[in-house]
Amino acid sequence: MTLRNRLAIALSIISLALLWPGLVQPVLTIRATMQLFGTTRELSNETRSVISAIQSLHASRNDVVAGLILVFSVLIPLTKAALLIPIVAMRQSQKRYQLFVFVQAISKWSMADVFAVGMLIALLVAKGTANLSAVAGPGFYFFTAYCLTSNAAFQLLRIEA
Repeated sequence: MTLRNRLAIALSIISLALLWPGLVQPVLTIRATMQLFGTTRELSNETRSVISAIQSLHASRNDVVAGLILVFSVLIPLTKAALLIPIVAMRQSQKRYQLFVFVQAISKWSMADVFAVGMLIALLVAKGTANLSAVAGPGFYFFTAYCLTSNAAFQLLRIEA
């Protein structure tokens, strides 16, 4: 095994260590307040992780949105990780290469969630007033680090057809 592939495997393991807190730690906190008779009243203060957002969306019957977040944030990352072992271990070069191409194709979709959350934060901050605030939580940074590390790992991985 080449040094490049060993580094790719090490980065993949690191990315998995980043994935879990990225899914369970708070990703976003949105707080809404209003001024009433000279005092500030809190209307809403929501903090969500990716997993709690999926659960909340499912509970409120928003299954399509919950399913999309589940696919892009949980299933694709776990599929990528699960397929790394066969890609590295397989001896049959054609099947091995097909798995490698498949993982490269689905890797692009992991970043879709980070982009969407980033855009949501930018939108809320840009349009926010004194009554609305949005703050990225540690889960956002863990998940972003997972995506970047995982994609770097698969960029390093070299499999011959």
